[in-house]
Amino acid sequence: MKKIKFDYPVTEKIYKVVEERSLKLYIFEPLSKQKDKPAILFFNGASFKKDPKTPVQFQHQADYFSSKGMVAICVDYRNGSDEGFLPTQSIYDVKSAVRWVRRNSSDLEVDPNKVVVCGSSAGAYITVSSIMFDDLNDEHDYDNQRTNHVPDVLVVFSGVMDGVDIMSRRYPELLERAIEISPIHNIKNCLPQTLWMCGTSDIDYEHNKEFIKLMKQEGNDITLKTFEGMEHGFFNYGRHQNEYFHITNLEIEEYLHSLKVI
Repeated sequence: MKKIKFDYPVTEKIYKVVEERSLKLYIFEPLSKQKDKPAILFFNGASFKKDPKTPVQFQHQADYFSSKGMVAICVDYRNGSDEGFLPTQSIYDVKSAVRWVRRNSSDLEVDPNKVVVCGSSAGAYITVSSIMFDDLNDEHDYDNQRTNHVPDVLVVFSGVMDGVDIMSRRYPELLERAIEISPIHNIKNCLPQTLWMCGTSDIDYEHNKEFIKLMKQEGNDITLKTFEGMEHGFFNYGRHQNEYFHITNLEIEEYLHSLKVI
């Protein structure tokens, strides 16, 4: 994995780094000393490209939610910069990260029943897939599979839920398995309580609406928040004078309050 530079100096700010096999976890610790804190894990988007985005995408959100008393973790998972990479490896890594948090909940002072996962774009595809496809597991994580990998809450920023489209464009070697690992081809009641956010000008907006409609028909509890005229990645720190960065943080915070997670 490439070395990642955050805006916050490790020695001065609030995070530590933990390496766990194929994962690197950047942990933003709250100043609060209370035990049984909720945790939120962030999975960045644009990770299937040869020159992918990094966990830095969510560093400011992690800082914000750590200030609200959560243990916030930016997860560096396998991506398009790794030799021999396939998206299934990213799906494995989401499961491994959630299991790691639950296995280490005492040391982290985290409530293992208050684990939130947030994914954007490709990060949305892998987080949804990690919940939907029980049989996708890293062989190196075999001993930990008894630890629940499904988060208690899911937060999504727009994602492609058509695995056939993803594999056709980027990973033709997985085309034979594409339907098996395509959320929109495997509609079922499986998601935890979910907040889904998407701009109406996002290229995947209609696709997201269709997936949510089908999933809600199967009984999934999904709250869709739309943002008029907003594009893919509108919520990122530094865009739109940070207006939607702040708005979406508040949407997540209010949603987690409504569920008594924070």
